[in-house]
Amino acid sequence: MSGFQINLNPLKEPLGFIKVLEWIASIFAFATCGGFKGQTEIQVNCPPAVTENKTVTATFGYPFRLNEASFQPPPGVNICDVNWKDYVLIGDYSSSAQFYVTFAVFVFLYCIAALLLYVGYTSLYLDSRKLPMIIFGFLNMILWGGNAWFVYKETSLHSPSNTSAPHSQGGIPPPTGI
Repeated sequence: MSGFQINLNPLKEPLGFIKVLEWIASIFAFATCGGFKGQTEIQVNCPPAVTENKTVTATFGYPFRLNEASFQPPPGVNICDVNWKDYVLIGDYSSSAQFYVTFAVFVFLYCIAALLLYVGYTSLYLDSRKLPMIIFGFLNMILWGGNAWFVYKETSLHSPSNTSAPHSQGGIPPPTGI
């Protein structure tokens, strides 16, 4: 068994080069989702006809708990004598977003470990017959477990989620009198 020796040759082969690409992709995956911020705006006309449209804005971001993002008018502006904090976006997508970011972090850590193995312990990896099989078996187990989980989530074995919320849960009411 030999110690740590840097050998960059595996990075020139597909096995190492793909791990570098996966490592970079995982950084972009958790950075773009974890740091995302956005907003949506609606224009409001109050009856009787007002000459100027007013805008209310709802800002949101990771982890996408939209049901906590309330609409806000510009500071110091009263629009139609309405408390806009009572109106929020519909949906809570935090579970999916957090799963995505967590999975990207795990891929990041796995790629670092694999690159250390390929670059630092190339001789150990190439001389051992059991180590590649253990790694392949472990990854195969994760792949099968992930597939089984998604099959479970997409079938009737798992209770379907309610994707639309009624008005009583904080959604914007439909226009009346039109």
